[in-house]
Amino acid sequence: MSHDHADHSHGDGGEPAWKHDGVRVIPGNQLDGNTAQTPGMDRKAAINFARVGAQKLWAGTVTIHANAKTGAHHHGHLESVIYVVSGKARMRWGEHLEFTAEAGPGDFIYVPPYVPHQEINASETEALHCVLCRSDGQAVAINLDIEPVEKPDTVLWVDPTHPHGGV
Repeated sequence: MSHDHADHSHGDGGEPAWKHDGVRVIPGNQLDGNTAQTPGMDRKAAINFARVGAQKLWAGTVTIHANAKTGAHHHGHLESVIYVVSGKARMRWGEHLEFTAEAGPGDFIYVPPYVPHQEINASETEALHCVLCRSDGQAVAINLDIEPVEKPDTVLWVDPTHPHGGV
C-alpha cells in the first residue's frame, strides 16, 4: 500500500519530523484576535496559515454580545460554516438582507461565497458564541453598506430530511 505524502523520516536528532510538523493543539485561551473584523463581532483565529501552516482552511471563534448585530458583509470566494455553541443566532442575508433564519446551540449554518449577510444575537441577555470554519486560509471579510429591508422573509431550513422546512 502506497501513501502519497512528504518524507517524514527521522531528522538529524533521530526524532520523526512529524513530532513538530504533525498534529497541533491550539489552547482556547491563545486564539489570535488580529484578524479581519466586522463591526459588532469579535473574531479570533485558531487555525490559519500564520499559526499552523494551514493551506486550505481557516477556523476560529466568533462572539456577538447580547442584543448586538454585525454590519453587513461577505467573505468573497470563501465558503463558511458556523457552529452555534451557545446563544441564539439570527442570520439575515440577500442583496437587502431580506431573508432571515434562526439557529441555536448545536445548529450549523452554511454561508455560500459572496452572499451578503449579517449575524444578529437574538438574545437581549446572553452572548452568542460560535465556532467558524472557512474554506481557505485567507481571512476575507468585505464590509458592505446595505440598507436592509424593514421586515425580512423568514426562511425555513429545507433539506432531504426536512423537505417541508424546519426551524
